Amino acid sequence: MLTLETVKKRISCRTYSPLPLGKEELDQIMEFARSHDTGPFGHRVDCMLLHKDTADRDEIGSIATYGVIRNAPHYLAGRVKIGEGASEDFGFVLEMVILRATGMGIGTCWLGGTFRRSRIAARLGLKDDEMIPAVTPLGYPADKRSLIDSLFRLGAGSDRRRAWREIFFKGDFSTAVSPDDAGSLAPALEAVRLAPSASNRQPWRVCLDAGKKDVHFFLKRTPGYDTLNNPVRLQEVDMGIAMCHFDIVTQQLGIEGAWLRTPPPLVAGKLEYIASWILKR
Repeated sequence: MLTLETVKKRISCRTYSPLPLGKEELDQIMEFARSHDTGPFGHRVDCMLLHKDTADRDEIGSIATYGVIRNAPHYLAGRVKIGEGASEDFGFVLEMVILRATGMGIGTCWLGGTFRRSRIAARLGLKDDEMIPAVTPLGYPADKRSLIDSLFRLGAGSDRRRAWREIFFKGDFSTAVSPDDAGSLAPALEAVRLAPSASNRQPWRVCLDAGKKDVHFFLKRTPGYDTLNNPVRLQEVDMGIAMCHFDIVTQQLGIEGAWLRTPPPLVAGKLEYIASWILKR
């Protein structure tokens, strides 16, 4: 079972031992990916492994990470059919797989904007109506981070997360929520706060209704971050990751809810509505 402890344990690993993972470990990850392949909006995510010590090495070599990823023996790529909610579903599904790997002591790192998709697209047999929003390396973390890894983590602000008052609200977007205010949902919101995001932008804004029963997820988009002529919307992927974290922890706590697209009557300004988690009454 994935838990808040798993969420807290996950970090972006960029420096790996070159030792390949065992067949049993890889089989466990892929079996989990096959059994958890559909996001809350119904899009199926198809995952495939690439191995550095096989014919896949050319595709792995084409993943342009500017020297940030070192020695990763495997990569996990995923494809999803283009459509409304597809990016969120991709983030939701792949983050579940990443957290499963985390629980096994395996290192991962979201890569969305620093790899060339064309070679991997050919390897996956990508269709015109499909996209590959992101990939992740898989491997045993090295004993010591490379210098470029450390500098990249420092520059990205990977260890810094926004304060609760900046991202969580109640009733409207002028009333901030503290952990005490959030009650039983506080651990699930903390899991959202800890979610990884492209360039550590943390674009989610979450509003609880006045009764703290339903939870509404909004996107504060960074201007110019995603281009209109590219179906990959990394900040929408980020929203799926945050939703995944919330979902995992509410299940851990035994709080039942369902994901719906039912925009609440909120004045949200430039925020974009993504989804609501509705408490089962």
